[in-house]
Amino acid sequence: MSSEPAPYVPKNVLITGAAGFIPSHVTNRLTKLYPNYRIVALDKLDYCSSLKNLEPSYSCPNFKFVKADITSADLINHLLVEEKIDTIMHFAAQTHVDNSFGNSFEFTINNIYGTHVLLEACKLTKSIKRFIHVSTDEVYGETDLETDIGNPEASQLLPTNPYSATKAGAEMLVMAYNRSYGLPTITTRGNNVYGPNQFPEKLIPKFIILAMKGERLPIHGDGTNVRSYLYSADVAEAFDVILHKGVIGHVYNIGTKKERAVLDVAADICKLFGKNAQEVIELVQDRPFNDQRYFLDDQKLKKLGWQERTTWEAGLKMTLDWYTKNPDWWGDITGALHPHPRISNIVPSHDEGCLLQLVKGSKKGCGGSDLKFLIYGKTGWIGGLLGKICEEGGISYEYGLGRLQDRSSLMQDMIRVKPTHVFNAAGVTGRPNVDWCESHKVETIRTNVAGTLTLADICREADILVMNFATGCIFEYDKRHPLGSGIGFKEEDKPNFTGSFYSKTKAMVEELLKEYDNVCTLRVRMPISSDLSNPRNFITKITRYDKVVNIPNSMTVLDELLPISIEMAKRNCRGIWNFTNPGVVSHNEILEMYRDYIDPKFKWQNFDLQEQAKVIVAPRSNNQLDMTKLKKEFPELLSIKDSIIKYVFGPNKKT
Repeated sequence: MSSEPAPYVPKNVLITGAAGFIPSHVTNRLTKLYPNYRIVALDKLDYCSSLKNLEPSYSCPNFKFVKADITSADLINHLLVEEKIDTIMHFAAQTHVDNSFGNSFEFTINNIYGTHVLLEACKLTKSIKRFIHVSTDEVYGETDLETDIGNPEASQLLPTNPYSATKAGAEMLVMAYNRSYGLPTITTRGNNVYGPNQFPEKLIPKFIILAMKGERLPIHGDGTNVRSYLYSADVAEAFDVILHKGVIGHVYNIGTKKERAVLDVAADICKLFGKNAQEVIELVQDRPFNDQRYFLDDQKLKKLGWQERTTWEAGLKMTLDWYTKNPDWWGDITGALHPHPRISNIVPSHDEGCLLQLVKGSKKGCGGSDLKFLIYGKTGWIGGLLGKICEEGGISYEYGLGRLQDRSSLMQDMIRVKPTHVFNAAGVTGRPNVDWCESHKVETIRTNVAGTLTLADICREADILVMNFATGCIFEYDKRHPLGSGIGFKEEDKPNFTGSFYSKTKAMVEELLKEYDNVCTLRVRMPISSDLSNPRNFITKITRYDKVVNIPNSMTVLDELLPISIEMAKRNCRGIWNFTNPGVVSHNEILEMYRDYIDPKFKWQNFDLQEQAKVIVAPRSNNQLDMTKLKKEFPELLSIKDSIIKYVFGPNKKT
């Protein structure tokens, strides 16, 4: 007694072209119905895609969006490994036939080469258990008007336009990888689909919008061409069934026997608007070649348990209602409403607002107690330490891949990581010191000012708190804060040190960041850590100098203060904070401790500021910061000398 095989259950599903019309309905359905599946939605956000289409998935913790192009082999290879993808539903394609007559190479690149990139990545990773390739009924070519038998899946492929030819070519590659490499592929070929969210270059949304505007409905040729139409929700269910019950190596038609001539479609839309079809319809020049009919045999899919649920009348009414309620969904669509639209006539939407809404929505969906940090400055000292602290504390984090001055790459980091907080430890401090900034001013501005502001701006729109590691080297002792007086500079004091270009940029960006209420600025000074082998450690630096000045300064012991920065993020601290240990310590006092704890034979020489000026390019900042604000928030914070002994010299003491 035979039984049906158990349904396939994926773990990590990659859906390409996910912000497009049909795949967005599939993505939203799977994300909602199967919370145990991780859905990774990939789209390059071309003119006919919109992140608005994925809004129902924004708040789902099992959803992730990646802005990418399937023709980028390195990125696709990385993505399959990084996200542990075991299932691919490949929708991404150029699909509008009119465009293929005017820009056929674009179709070859996207539809054939893009598919080839995916297949090759699957072959290399060897982790894919199911690859569903989405094709079209147009690969069969024109169906005889007299026949009542639809094209079965075994029919010969006879494409008649550049679009369908590229889809047929992609199918041949899919078949070859199945046979040559054993790639577990399934192919689908579908009829026309209509419903909410569809870009209005397609027939039904175009006619609805033109009717809403009171304009004429252009029909190619004589309008007798026949098509079969399925409602989007029914098609999404079909892909659900194929995902779980489809047989590897098989092809499935997704179709309906209910056909309509283009003239009849226009007439039905006119009827819903109370218009006279004969007065509204306008016959225009036909395409170079326009298939008269596509007709599918849909029995194979029905045997898996799928059936069409939505009547034409109900589906058309729901579609019209949606466009009536969302007239501006696609922005400026003037070019798409042309009788013969071309890609060049259509202005693409970058959807930055939607991207930010996606980050907002996903952040809310993570749960109030969950933390996810996005850290910039992976190769830097502080950034690296933050990652280690997160690992030790069990806090989820990822490093940013984008450059601070590249807004689009930062946006992709936000979408990829979905952070609750962003830590910015990136910046130009100089190589090997701040003197470098004096001869590289543009580079310094680009990162320290423009980059930091760009990050803050994006995070503000996404309602994300930025913990920004800044510097206290924007002050120098003066008459109101004299050396040795114990009077420190407070958070509200205006910077008074302009000796180095590095400090100028830091003071400049700190002032501008006051306008961003989502930023917590942490003024770090002369950072110290327990790692005495690190050349960036202030203690390590001065032990390697031939001579040192001897001036008391505020300093930051990272071992104590970096964990406090994470606690500040949890407490939603904002504004400017002096971020050093209370009190001051001089160079000589540090070196004396170094001698007492580490190297009894260590010796050093002092020189004054005038002598120091001969060996450096830019003057250095010396000051004391007032630590009243931070000490009040964290009473357990140790003084600088006690902190150095506890966290640095104590653990490193030579016995």
